[in-house]
Amino acid sequence: MTEPLSDNSLVVDSLDLEGQGIARRPDGKVVFIEGALPTEHVTVNVHRRKNQWEQGVMHELLRPAALRVVPHCPHFGLHAGACGGCKMQHLEPSAQVAAKQRVLEDNLWHLAKVKAETMLPPIHGPSWGYRYRARLSVRHVVKKGQVLIGFHERKSRYIADMGSCPILPEAVSDLLLPLRALIGGLQARDTCPQIELACGDHVTALVLRHLEPLSEADRHRLREFSQQHPAVQWWLQPKGPDTVHRLDADGPVLSYALPEFGLHMPFRPTDFTQVNPAINQVLVGTALRRLQVRESERVIDWFCGLGNFTLPLATQARQVLGIEGSAALVERAGQNATHNTAALLQAPQFVARNLFEMTPDMLVADGVADKWLVDPPREGAFALVKALADLNQAPRPNWQPPQRIVYVSCNPATLARDAGLIVHQAGYRCTHAGVVNMFPHTAHVESMAVFERA
Repeated sequence: MTEPLSDNSLVVDSLDLEGQGIARRPDGKVVFIEGALPTEHVTVNVHRRKNQWEQGVMHELLRPAALRVVPHCPHFGLHAGACGGCKMQHLEPSAQVAAKQRVLEDNLWHLAKVKAETMLPPIHGPSWGYRYRARLSVRHVVKKGQVLIGFHERKSRYIADMGSCPILPEAVSDLLLPLRALIGGLQARDTCPQIELACGDHVTALVLRHLEPLSEADRHRLREFSQQHPAVQWWLQPKGPDTVHRLDADGPVLSYALPEFGLHMPFRPTDFTQVNPAINQVLVGTALRRLQVRESERVIDWFCGLGNFTLPLATQARQVLGIEGSAALVERAGQNATHNTAALLQAPQFVARNLFEMTPDMLVADGVADKWLVDPPREGAFALVKALADLNQAPRPNWQPPQRIVYVSCNPATLARDAGLIVHQAGYRCTHAGVVNMFPHTAHVESMAVFERA
């Protein structure tokens, strides 16, 4: 016989965008519960109360969900000192993907009244060892007599005492303890707050943020570390991101591959690239297949970055335009095109423009394109799609909207906002949508939506 539930227990209905369980009290008040999963019966320690909602941490698990699993990482949990790098290790990986799909569908409908005609199969891959980019905090803790390197503790400014990390590639996880010993031996150990890592196909770049100039002795220790770990390449950051430079000029170039298109993409460790290269390869291929580009068509890649989509597009179409807000990024994208000339039908054009200030006149000046690829940052592409909607309401002679748009998003809320404009004001149907599990074990939702001219 099932044990009766406690009078003060709550039943969890769903997950929010932060991976917290959502429950309701008998009076309808919403309670957000860290650590709780849908269908579970729990009690909660509330630490924040508002008129319409409460927030807290699961206190007692009275009835677990069938899809609750034992976290793989010993540093994960709700206890003091637990690492805050992951939020969903206690949920079976396929259920994480399903929860993210639900978040995408809910955002599209509740924020924009948009429902995709077909939900795409989720794009997902390995759940461990996937994170090829990370920003690790560094702190010399005098009371402990040691240096800590890792992610911050959950909801804390302190750094988790972690000796390994299963979401990092194994070779990088194995560097955490040697790096602690290295930094602990530097004269500058108290003025090095951060190491940013970026893994390429053949080398791992470690960017050491240092607030004071490094001594020759410390530079020698960094070089010795690279000799002991030949795949490690040191970069230094004395001030802002623009000051990042190699410790030594020689060594392999940092790059990642898009083998389906015969491309190799050089990048700097502080450039934006996707953290999960295996998923990125599948995402790029899927996006281009959904775009259905023909060689004779003209395609615009909005928010083109280093050319992650632009160059693959240029292997299929002879007229490709990449537009990005940073002149420096546009220059780098052009260099990447030159590096991959043999794989391209024709070199794409690149233009620098502030895409958050787009107007109908600017959109008309960019010319007619048959297809669009849109891959904005978290802020979305509101100005761009607003200009598209305005042109649908007041058409211009000799300008036509694209027949198909593939929109890749890292924020389901801004995707939904923009989808509302695209569907209800710009004259498109949302034919497909689906999630991309770029960040397993986190609440981050990457997604893709396809729009066709109605």
